[in-house]
Amino acid sequence: MTDYSIFPTINASLNGASAVLLVAAHGMIKRGRLNAHRALMLAAVATSTLFLISYLYYHAHVGSYHFRGHGWSRPLYFTILTSHTILAVTIVPLVIITLSRALRERFDRHRAIARWTYPLWLYVSVTGVVIYFMLYRIFTG
Repeated sequence: MTDYSIFPTINASLNGASAVLLVAAHGMIKRGRLNAHRALMLAAVATSTLFLISYLYYHAHVGSYHFRGHGWSRPLYFTILTSHTILAVTIVPLVIITLSRALRERFDRHRAIARWTYPLWLYVSVTGVVIYFMLYRIFTG
C-alpha cells in the first residue's frame, strides 16, 4: 500500500513557492527587469503545473479529506475554500492566455490580462497554503 500522506505538504509547498515566485516576478517587472520577470514567471507556471498534477494524483488515490474544525472555524474555512476553488478553476485559462500573449510578444494584451491574472493567481496560491494549514495542521481533531 502506498503512503500518500506527504502529498498535502508537497502541494502546499508548491503553492507557497508559486506565491513567492509571483511576488518576485511582479517586483522584477516593476523594476523593468524583463528577463528576470520572464524566468520567474516560467518558474511560477512550472510550480503551479506540478502542484496541479500532484493535487489531482493525490485526490484520485485518496479522495477528499474532511475539515475537522468546529464553531467559528467552519464558516471561515468554507468561505476560504469556496473562493479558492472558484478562482482556482478560473485561473487556469487566465494563466494560459496571459502566458501565450507574453510568449507571442503581444505585451499590450499581456499587460491587460495580467492585471487580473496576477492578483487572482496569487490569491489562489496563498489560500491554497492557508487551506492546507487549516485542514492538515491546525484543525486536525
